[in-house]
Amino acid sequence: MKPSQTLPTDYFDDMYKQHDDPWNFKTSEYEREKYKATIAALPKAKYENVFEIGCSIGVLTERLAPKCHSLLSVDVSVIAIEQARKRLSAYPQVRFKKMEIPKEFPEELFDCIIMSEVGYYLSIEDLTITQQLIVEHLSPGAHLLMVHWTPIVHDYPLTGDQVHESFLRLSETGKPLKLLFEKREEKYRINLFEKV
Repeated sequence: MKPSQTLPTDYFDDMYKQHDDPWNFKTSEYEREKYKATIAALPKAKYENVFEIGCSIGVLTERLAPKCHSLLSVDVSVIAIEQARKRLSAYPQVRFKKMEIPKEFPEELFDCIIMSEVGYYLSIEDLTITQQLIVEHLSPGAHLLMVHWTPIVHDYPLTGDQVHESFLRLSETGKPLKLLFEKREEKYRINLFEKV
């Protein structure tokens, strides 16, 4: 692992060129159960303006869309976004953009941000910048939902635990986030925060 270097866009484009669903999001029972737990962790029935960081081919996006009046889903891979756009063609409230976080970040405020299975692709420096941007773009009382695979993947700069622990430090006394919910399964963890 190289914690000083974020994985490049080419890494993801190459994965999608080799296989249209490289992480088996569409077929994996593990992913299905994790998505179910992810959606169940959201405390509101409906959100006004949601930002999904790292939508991939849109399998989680499809579950998320009915809970959103407006949903912006981004990914670094154009190949993945095209798949996601086709999958979500029946949901006019969903917008897709190619965006490289944290170099690019939307200007708007959100009442919910989802960061699922993407934080460990970032260097420590880029994760810190991403944290600041997320906090700045959450409305007061807004939710941040994080879900990450916890076993070590040697290609990735960070582990899911490192990502979650870094956000938990932002929920200590006097910090901008408040921890509302946490869950740890054998291979993933979920943390739900509220903007103070």
